[in-house]
Amino acid sequence: MSHALSLTAPTVPALVIAAGDRAGVRFLEFFASAIRNPHTRRAYARAASDFLTWCAGAGVTSITDVQPLHVAAWIELQTQTLSAPTVKQRLAAIRHLFDWLVNGQIVPHNPAASVRGPAHSARTGATPVLDPAEARQLLDSIDVTTPIGLRDRALIALMVFSFARIGAALAMRVEDVYVQNRRLWVRLREKGGKAHAMPCHHTLEAYLHAYLERTAIAAEPKGPLFRTIARGTSKLSTTPLPQANAYAMVCRRALAAEIDTKIGNHTFRATGITAYLKNGGTLESAAAMANHASTRTTQLYDRRRDDINLDEIERIRL
Repeated sequence: MSHALSLTAPTVPALVIAAGDRAGVRFLEFFASAIRNPHTRRAYARAASDFLTWCAGAGVTSITDVQPLHVAAWIELQTQTLSAPTVKQRLAAIRHLFDWLVNGQIVPHNPAASVRGPAHSARTGATPVLDPAEARQLLDSIDVTTPIGLRDRALIALMVFSFARIGAALAMRVEDVYVQNRRLWVRLREKGGKAHAMPCHHTLEAYLHAYLERTAIAAEPKGPLFRTIARGTSKLSTTPLPQANAYAMVCRRALAAEIDTKIGNHTFRATGITAYLKNGGTLESAAAMANHASTRTTQLYDRRRDDINLDEIERIRL
């Protein structure tokens, strides 16, 4: 197996090896060729590895011998420790993998096709949201006399004011911040490779200008917009900031700003959408700005009802 392929696919499990060389190649091709999103690839690889390891422990000797009963038993086991959305994603991984193997004539049928996942219906998302005062407190608390402070403020503001997903934000290049009609715009590449352009809020515009000019990365249009700090220095490197590092950064910044809400990277997207809707924005426009295919997805980020619920709770007087 080539080095490039080893970066995108899991180790071939024993149950796949037992089905022959063609099975091993087809298994690797699923992760290297059929799944383009790296986050989905990692999640699917983990699910496939866990499932096939469990099958081996249950006495299955080859992937060709996996039956619906095995899939159903494993899914039932997952529901004991994982959330319904996570279990449904893991079932989807197994289902898609076996579809790929059926089409490649490795297995005769898809054992996951008839297995149902746990019921799940969400009207609001689970992502923690900051109120506007907390978001402003966080941004204002960042020391912007250093490159890392300028970077962190610009990244957080980008997610709040453009509703950008963290993956799209970290994939940006310097040239994805550009001037159009005398206004600063940002270009995002969202899920599924969809390109999405947004004009900048005046606050975001100021933060991006400060970041680009004071770190001198404006002269490197093809370089990553958000970068790590070079080891042993206080200067930006040429390496894109990994998502795990971004998560550690926002947690560290929230702690320093004395914000008690447990936040993550996705918090800022939800915070921006909720603030926009609270100030009279429409759900349709929010969906377009967030690059959602449906307003139903956008509604998961709308936490205006949280305020209503809190007001109602305070009516309970003893």
